[in-house]
Amino acid sequence: MFDMRKFFRSFTFAITGVRSAMQEQNFRSHLLSAMIVIIAGYFTGLSRVEWLIIIIVIALMFALEMVNTAIERVVDLASPTIHPLAKQAKDIAAGAVLVFALASAIIGLLIFLPKWL
Repeated sequence: MFDMRKFFRSFTFAITGVRSAMQEQNFRSHLLSAMIVIIAGYFTGLSRVEWLIIIIVIALMFALEMVNTAIERVVDLASPTIHPLAKQAKDIAAGAVLVFALASAIIGLLIFLPKWL
């Protein structure tokens, strides 16, 4: 049987997770970047498809940053001392965020530059 209390409690856990992520400096920098992009998009007059792309990219950036933070927390818990494999796992997760951030910037340029030039 479907337990509504359990279902709604899972939202409470998720909101707690988002709040925890918002304490991270990198997450806040992505939040600031997203706000700037949204304001720029508003004044640029993006099409519906362009807005969809921007929203998807922003949401994926937040989600990936949160996964990276979760990986860092688990690695720190599992390996409190510095270990080469723990460092490598954290570096790879951070690298995934960097790759997507660069791709996001390129997508932003492809959307905004033609409208500004």
